[in-house]
Amino acid sequence: MAAYIHNIATVVPEQSYPQSFLREKMKKYVATRDASQKIIHRIYSKSGIDKRHTIINDFNTKGKPPVFFQEDGSFSSPSTGIRNDLYIKKAKPLFVETARKTINQNTTISKSDITHIITVSCTGFFAPEPGFEIIKQLGLPPSTERYHLGFMGCFAAFPAMKMAQSFCQSQSDATVLVVCLELCSLHLQSSETTDQLISASVFADGAAGIIITGRKPNNKCFQLNQFSTATARETEQDMAWTIGDTGFDMVLSSYVPELIRSNLRDATQPLFEDFKINRNDIYDWAIHPGGRAILDKIEEEFNLQEKQLKYSRKILANYGNMSSATILFVLAELLADPEKINRSKILAMAFGPGLTIESALITKITS
Repeated sequence: MAAYIHNIATVVPEQSYPQSFLREKMKKYVATRDASQKIIHRIYSKSGIDKRHTIINDFNTKGKPPVFFQEDGSFSSPSTGIRNDLYIKKAKPLFVETARKTINQNTTISKSDITHIITVSCTGFFAPEPGFEIIKQLGLPPSTERYHLGFMGCFAAFPAMKMAQSFCQSQSDATVLVVCLELCSLHLQSSETTDQLISASVFADGAAGIIITGRKPNNKCFQLNQFSTATARETEQDMAWTIGDTGFDMVLSSYVPELIRSNLRDATQPLFEDFKINRNDIYDWAIHPGGRAILDKIEEEFNLQEKQLKYSRKILANYGNMSSATILFVLAELLADPEKINRSKILAMAFGPGLTIESALITKITS
């Protein structure tokens, strides 16, 4: 039985900063050496990012007291507890807002139709988990099934979609709400190591929700066809993080783009073999924009046209890397595009700790 994404809603914090503004602030507050200032300037200037949204309001007159960037010119490193308290304060209403927007956006499904809620986040914790908060605030039945995927990183939307597909295949009336929310900026570090500076230059905050059922809607939608998972060998230290005393210590190695490129063909081959297609049959590529270099390597490896990655680059430019939510922002752009032909094939892909490559073959249905 097929499963369909009916609609996608996206939400970001009101506060955003231009990448050039953040570049100069990081040079002022974090860099203690001329070499670090030069590295920061180069990384931020070549990131492919124009602006990023964040819950951190340190440079806003309403953002008092500041969290990281203090008025006296010093940089603070709040404890993990303080950061997680802020995550709870900000994430709860954003989870609810995203869920409400996703349901309200769909004219054929009401909140009473929701049978399962899957929430996704790797940037904070609280219990009862976010699904409980959504049910309480939106007035859903307490019997609504709740599941939470945590600490999986940027590829986590894919196992969430696979889980939703499984529910729909086993239960004909299943209507699954998936909400991915990440507040990555809470884990900003003062480290001058290149890997930490790369992480600081790309991560941002945002959320997205989707509704999946086994019933084909009457309007445009995505059909979920096939998923594939691959793990690159001996690369777990190049994309990983741990919980430290001052937030989550994220590592995004400068080798990641090349590691992804070298594993792409093996990762996608099962999809092509199962559906007896090749990469020339793919109309669009919905690639998680983990960074500009990642998109460049994928474009080069598969000899893609510029237009085939235009939405991945657009999301990177306007939002940065919002971890698990980012791929749904890309898919939202593709779903809204009026020029896409009926039953065009889309290859979606995201990368995360492991180094794990998750991919999916999706068909856009316009009529």
